Formats: sequence, C-alpha cells, structure tokens
Amino acid sequence: MEGVIDAHTRDLLTRQPGFDWAVTEFVRVVDARLPPRVFHKHCPELQGARMTTPAGVPVQLQLLGSDPEALAANAAQALRLGATGVDLNFGCPAKLVNRHDGGASLLRDPRRVHAVVAAVHETVGQHIPVTAKIRLGFADRRLALACGRAAQAGGARHLVVHGRTREEGYRPPAHWEWIGRIRRDLTIPVIANGDIWTLEDYWKARTLSGCRHVMLGRGALADPWLAARIRHWQHTGERLPPTPWAARAAILDEFATLQRRALPERVVTSLVKQWLNHMRQADAEAARRFQRLKRLTGLDDLLAGLIADTPEAAGLRQTATSAAVI
Repeated sequence: MEGVIDAHTRDLLTRQPGFDWAVTEFVRVVDARLPPRVFHKHCPELQGARMTTPAGVPVQLQLLGSDPEALAANAAQALRLGATGVDLNFGCPAKLVNRHDGGASLLRDPRRVHAVVAAVHETVGQHIPVTAKIRLGFADRRLALACGRAAQAGGARHLVVHGRTREEGYRPPAHWEWIGRIRRDLTIPVIANGDIWTLEDYWKARTLSGCRHVMLGRGALADPWLAARIRHWQHTGERLPPTPWAARAAILDEFATLQRRALPERVVTSLVKQWLNHMRQADAEAARRFQRLKRLTGLDDLLAGLIADTPEAAGLRQTATSAAVI
C-alpha cells in the first residue's frame, strides 16, 4: 500500500469502528540507521502521546529491507522513538523493490526470512511485538510453508499472509485455502489477506482459510465502510446498506482538506484520483465519476465534480466530516 495509506488515510478509515489495528507504509531500510525525521514522515503518530490514530486505533510501524543488522538497528531506532510494534514486509511485489532485494524477493530463501525476523526480534522483541507479512511465495508456492515456519521460528508474534505469489501480483483469485495450509502448520495467529472487497468475501476468506482475523488493504479504500460493515454483521447478524455515493464523495473531500494543508495542489489532486480509482473497483458510480474526472488538473474542479448532478451537491461540502462517519 505504498503511496496510499498515509496518516490522513488511517485517520479517516479508523473513525468508524471495525479496525483493531493499522500498519504504516513501509520504511525502506538499506544499510544504515535512518534519522528520526524519516520515521516521523511515514508515521506521524510517533509524535503523539500514544501510537494510535486520532480515533485510538493502534498503529504498527512497518520496515522493509534485507539486511538483518540494518533492520535490527532501525527497529531499535523505532522503539526509541515510541513505536509499540514493528511489522516486517516480505510481501511487496513491486518490481523496483524486488530488484533491490526487498519485499517478496526474500521469499525465495526461507533462511533469509528467518534471519531478518530473528535479528529484529532479538533486538526489540522483549519490549514490543514483532510481526511479519508474507505472500505464498515468489514464483510458486513450494516454499510457502517453509517461509511461514521461518517467520514463526524467528519470533514473529503473528503472520499476515497474502493469498498470492509475487508473480501472481494482484490477479484474482486469492488462494485463501493455501493460507489455511499455513495456518494449520503454525502455532502463532495467521491473518488472511487478499481480495476481500465485500462482506461475502470476508466470510469466504475466513471459511476457506480458517483464520479468525483478516487484513483489509485495497478493499478498505474501495469501500471505506467495509470494516464497519464486517463489525456490524459480527455483532448483529445484520447487513448495513450499501455505502451511498454521497458518503464516498464526502470522505474524498475530507481527505483533500487534510492533505492540502501541507501538500501542493497538484499532488493532492493526484492523491484524490488515486483513491477514487480504488473506489471504482467496487462501485459503479465511482467508476463513472473516475472516467469523467480523471483528466482534470484542478483540485477544486475535481472536488466539485465528485458531487455534481447529485441531490447532495448543495450541502455536501459543509457536512463532509459528519457524512464520512456512519
């Protein structure tokens, strides 16, 4: 979720109940201990009284790299700055990241997964939990179980598993049944991830994997009320109605308001389009708006286009915050 889930997005997504914890974008570690400003950029929550979103949802700092000593040193730096958990990224499929020996590239050798997790756990594991995220492998699934065992043996407190290999990228389907194989092989909690766009997907992922918990990524951007929808169903057995376009537009408007305080207009415009692009994966109206607005370069024009031709157009901008929360 590099370039997508920043502190403002975490804030907006966790304002309604449903999320138990959140993870930052990864901090890229090469061969040196990074200065505090890098950690604060990726995780502004470090500068607060608690390591949580404004709504009180705990936030874990995520590290990505391949050098065990450098990752351990940066985990120690994160601990000194106030991190309450460190997550290790072995799942990123990006070509640039993999070419530089990061993310899913380590899944080709479970010994490297173990070395990284063990080094970080030995450094900070007595103070804060160390967790990890993997895929089902790099080119194929032959080492999926071995990589899961390696993370557990290294000291991972829990393991998130994305149900595809690196080569499969984000092409459907996610192999939730394979996540179940890893879960049955380990003693630490395993969390299912991948292609959970709806309440029905959540139930299928849980059923096929046997996992008690799931991690939402792109699905939470596509429907910012998905976590709340799942939590409501868990507690009541009732389905919430589909998220209306007015609420989707409102959260994008609030996102723009938060971002434009520190970023240039052209950057904010791009970020709003990026989120709208995720929304169109699960909503027909979002898809229509994206096609109509994707070439606009002015932020105000883009935001006006989000509410054009709707009954809510007159008052939506003034009620964005309240409409963004169920």
